[in-house]
Amino acid sequence: MSTALRKAPALSPALRGAAVALGATAAAAGLVVLYLYNPLQVGFYPRCLLYVLTGIYCPGCGVLRATHALLHGRILQALDYNALYVLSLPLIGYATAAQVLRARAGRHVLPVVRLSGKVTQAIFWVFVLFTVLRNIPVYPLNVLAP
Repeated sequence: MSTALRKAPALSPALRGAAVALGATAAAAGLVVLYLYNPLQVGFYPRCLLYVLTGIYCPGCGVLRATHALLHGRILQALDYNALYVLSLPLIGYATAAQVLRARAGRHVLPVVRLSGKVTQAIFWVFVLFTVLRNIPVYPLNVLAP
């Protein structure tokens, strides 16, 4: 039996707009909660499963604390929690804006940046290297730990 990939049906403009609005509302609500409640002082935020099980910092460890610091204007503190995330935010923001605008308008509004296989591999290895380096408990590498 062969398994052919089928193209998913396109969403209607109304449904696409509702999905974008719902996603934006959820993101805004999450940011409000993160602004109001410091991850260092409350216990309802999820813990990193990799860190809980192994004691190893993943590339995402410190993202909640970094976002909380950024929302309060503390850029250096955010860099201390997760430098890779903070430095990646302009790219993440652009990619998110491009997708939201495309979903809303039904066409590309911002130029789409297509990543080649080599660039994707390079990004992957940057994340792997960051993960390895932030787990080496020797100065100056230990400053990468959250």
